[in-house]
Amino acid sequence: MKFDFIIIGAGSAGCILANRLTENSKNNVALFEAGEDSDIWKVKMPLALLYTMHDPKYNWKYYSEPEPHLNNRKLFCPRGKMIGGCSAHNGMVFIRGNKNDYERWEKLGLKSWSYNKVLPYFKKIENWSEGENQYRGSLGLLPVNQSKNDNHLLKAFLGAASESGYEINQDMNGERQEGFGMFDTTIHNGERASVSKYYLNPIKNRKNLNIYSNSFVEKIIFDGKKAIGIEVKINNKIEKFFAEKELILSGGSINSPQLLMLSGIGDANHLKEKGINVVNNLKGVGKNLQDHLETYIQQECKTPNTLYTYTKLIPKVLSGIQWFLSKSGPCSQSYLEAGGFAKSSPEQEMPNVQFHFFPSFVIDHGLVNPSSHGYQLHASPNHPKSRGSVTLNSSNPYDYPKILFNYLEHEDDLKQTRECIHVARKILSQPSLAKHAGKEVGPGSDKQSDDQLNEYIRSNAETAYHPCGTCKMGVDEMAVVDENLKVKGIENLRVVDASVIPEIPSANLNAPTLMIAEKGSDIINSSV
Repeated sequence: MKFDFIIIGAGSAGCILANRLTENSKNNVALFEAGEDSDIWKVKMPLALLYTMHDPKYNWKYYSEPEPHLNNRKLFCPRGKMIGGCSAHNGMVFIRGNKNDYERWEKLGLKSWSYNKVLPYFKKIENWSEGENQYRGSLGLLPVNQSKNDNHLLKAFLGAASESGYEINQDMNGERQEGFGMFDTTIHNGERASVSKYYLNPIKNRKNLNIYSNSFVEKIIFDGKKAIGIEVKINNKIEKFFAEKELILSGGSINSPQLLMLSGIGDANHLKEKGINVVNNLKGVGKNLQDHLETYIQQECKTPNTLYTYTKLIPKVLSGIQWFLSKSGPCSQSYLEAGGFAKSSPEQEMPNVQFHFFPSFVIDHGLVNPSSHGYQLHASPNHPKSRGSVTLNSSNPYDYPKILFNYLEHEDDLKQTRECIHVARKILSQPSLAKHAGKEVGPGSDKQSDDQLNEYIRSNAETAYHPCGTCKMGVDEMAVVDENLKVKGIENLRVVDASVIPEIPSANLNAPTLMIAEKGSDIINSSV
């Protein structure tokens, strides 16, 4: 079968591409997704986000290799395996990043990705609850709402941040990012506002769009150095589909480099070692892997304002019934809505740490319920210097790739993480939280020295679920795509997802990924 465009991956980026490329009725588009539809209650209910994270039907459930600087722990790396991708199972925090993040991209030779060039696409995405202004959009397809969660602990935390000397910022996606406040969220009318719900569902009956779920793309087909089609397993049968104009890879930061390598694009020595014919020797494929590493500063809570209440059967059932009947109550929130951006030390030029406050303990990514009331402050340096990689285990497309984040390889990342803990402790010790605050259980008030904090970080830090950078955009020899998102040395093939990010922004990654897809759609529509 032939189409003008083939999009591989129906995640955050793929859903936007499918919408924008089919706006032109002359474009015939096929969208392929290895997972299932995401139109289920577990996706729609904001507080149920951990359910799909641990369900292999809806999640790839990757794990890293033993991380050498985290006491050889294998870290969980969940990735959405459903239509909507990670927008259908993320924490629903909508943060664009700092203006300086995109100025850095520009300085890397990416002139068309400066802050002023990407701002119109951020505005294009959103229908913001507070209305249009110089920095925010109100005409976009995606509802973006400033959280109104009135949980007592969230309010007390923001009071404590203010008492610590930090500015209360009413809009961290506006003119300035620094400060603390309520984050914007992709929660609307008590339900998750996934990209599939607002970009794909309204247009899925367009005659020029064909959506294939449960379809695993095994390989890209080339004619010389021209991408012409794909081999896909559908209903246990391998089928071939061909693209007249372009193939667009939107599988995300793990799957996109994996498919490129399986198809013969990557470091030639690595591909030959796995018995794969080399189509193009691109050494950067799978390299430059980045993520935000979070450390939890945990404190027991003396008041019953935490989510521990809803681990008990009766409150859990009653809150679930309330959500199903009216899309209201505790299940209509994510409780990740309070946080901010700060400098971990005076020498920092810009806020280098992001904080998320959460009114409960998180144990093993939510698999284990806490045993008491508590709350925690997630602290993560925004611009880690450590770099990891995604490589192949074998030439079998169903064999999961090797993921090595290499967290804390760079000493400065460890130093900044220690500084994060000091900032967090300062905030958590303020008067606004005094009536709630029990003893510190992580790291523990007896852990004060650098060596003790280092050991706590190495033993307990976890991913913030923000992998990116493995097919980076750039002009240097390790770049995989150019600033028009074209794979270098290959015709008719682009990558449009978080893997093209050259340097990780100060943000939860869904909003930057949506911006890349909106801008990428314009680039594609104007060039073919």
